[in-house]
Amino acid sequence: MPALDNYTVPLTAKTAAHLLRRATFGPTQAEITAFTGLTATQAVQQLIANARYTVLPPIDLDSTKPTAGQTYIDKPFDHSRNFYLGHYLRHWWLGLMTTQAAPPSLLDKLALFWQNHFVTTRNTVEDYRFVYQYLVLLRNNALGNFRTFVTKMTKEPAMLRYLNGNENEVGKPNENYARELQELFTVGAVDFAGNKNYTEDDVKAAAKVLTGWQYTNHNVTGSVSFKTTFTDSRHDASNKTFSAHYANTVITGRAVSEPGTTSAGDAELNDLVDMLLRHPQTPRYICRKLYRWYVNPTVTQAIEDTVIGPLAEFFASPANNYAIQPVVSKLLTSQVFFDPVNIGSMIKSPLELTVGALRFFNQPVPELPADYAAFGTYFDFVTWRVGQMQMDLIDQATVFGYDAYYQTGFSKLWINTSTVGLRGDLTDTFIWRWLQIKPGYMMGIDLLAWVTSMQPNFSDVAGTPAISCSEVLTGLTKNLFVVDLFPAQQDFLIDTIMMQGIPRTSWQFEWNRYRRNPTNSGDGFAVLWRLQNLMKYMLRMAEYQVF
Repeated sequence: MPALDNYTVPLTAKTAAHLLRRATFGPTQAEITAFTGLTATQAVQQLIANARYTVLPPIDLDSTKPTAGQTYIDKPFDHSRNFYLGHYLRHWWLGLMTTQAAPPSLLDKLALFWQNHFVTTRNTVEDYRFVYQYLVLLRNNALGNFRTFVTKMTKEPAMLRYLNGNENEVGKPNENYARELQELFTVGAVDFAGNKNYTEDDVKAAAKVLTGWQYTNHNVTGSVSFKTTFTDSRHDASNKTFSAHYANTVITGRAVSEPGTTSAGDAELNDLVDMLLRHPQTPRYICRKLYRWYVNPTVTQAIEDTVIGPLAEFFASPANNYAIQPVVSKLLTSQVFFDPVNIGSMIKSPLELTVGALRFFNQPVPELPADYAAFGTYFDFVTWRVGQMQMDLIDQATVFGYDAYYQTGFSKLWINTSTVGLRGDLTDTFIWRWLQIKPGYMMGIDLLAWVTSMQPNFSDVAGTPAISCSEVLTGLTKNLFVVDLFPAQQDFLIDTIMMQGIPRTSWQFEWNRYRRNPTNSGDGFAVLWRLQNLMKYMLRMAEYQVF
């Protein structure tokens, strides 16, 4: 059966969880249940339809300021607070990722893909308004048309700033963006066989096409707006000739922008983007990256031939014309996506691990704007933990994106000697519950409440037997692991980790003693200690960190 054929088997809990883990930042138990029984097509249609583009702008989270709890993008630029207001942009986006607009949507997981594709960073852009507009562009175009996306991104102030497009003028070309536009954003440096896709002269020619673009009011205190501008006198109006890689295309130079018509810069930019998209490697490069993002980091020759090639043909076909949404839908509903070999084939990124745990364990996001202080505490924790694990959000170290999404080894690089302990420390937070988000809200898992909910007739100790260790393990591991535990693993978790080598029957005794007097802190501590040991070990197991 062809790999891109539609997967028609109704989703089980396992395959529903697989789709939700890959398409979103991780499901809740309720979402897994809701998607079980749907077809893959129905499920993906829901994830697309649930996308919410109109959302509350970022909020000032500094309680010492009179503007706390208010939006700030709509106010005059404040250079003195540029760092912190830019930092709150990360909180804002993390909030969207964690709530996922409830019901779940694939929008922000895909927007993250594009942010790591069209990389710009807070630290280099240095204007929180530029970064916010860039993030809005990513979200609004994540499922749109790739041609339009590339064109808009080329003129976006954040990108002009990040890759020096504003410095590119006739007689003094800056080739930075022209190079990355080809190497990273469209055709790719080489094809699957390792052959170069363009020449240095192509970079020089593209840089000439892109002369003349600038932005206004960057980092200007008190400014209330900014925009992209094009200046004819800064533009190279000569004809630009490209290599055989682009079929020796010549882009006709334009010297003057006619009022009320497409500017000279826009006319040449449109020609350039059309040429880049005609390159046969552009659709393959984009589809290969989407496959590695959603399906499996390893692309074999067989996958290149049976998945990437046909998907790229569909992407670039006249009927589809570089629309992104149909390509994502085709991939997420395909036979290859649900192939058992691809389930559990990736290491979770720090964001997928952290946000996925918050969602799976039902850690509610404080509501904005009213609960802005708690929101700040919540996402201060997420931001710094994710950053410690080498995934500074909107602050990649290079234009290539996060190393684990670019370098050989792909997702395996997320776990290394620096991050392995930090990943365990993160999951320990959910066990020990030391972080107070606000009075009455401690981040983490209320294990006693969770296991109590599993116990039939909790208070009827005499008439209802205590749940067994096996029942506890089954309840706590429901949908937790991608790969089912072997019987020997289950026995180890119960006998060695939970019971510490004493007979399993001791659990029923301890649990019933707690049932008789749940207000007794000593009895509660005894059972909680066993549950904490069990859950701590499970969350540190490798299976939880793959998806």
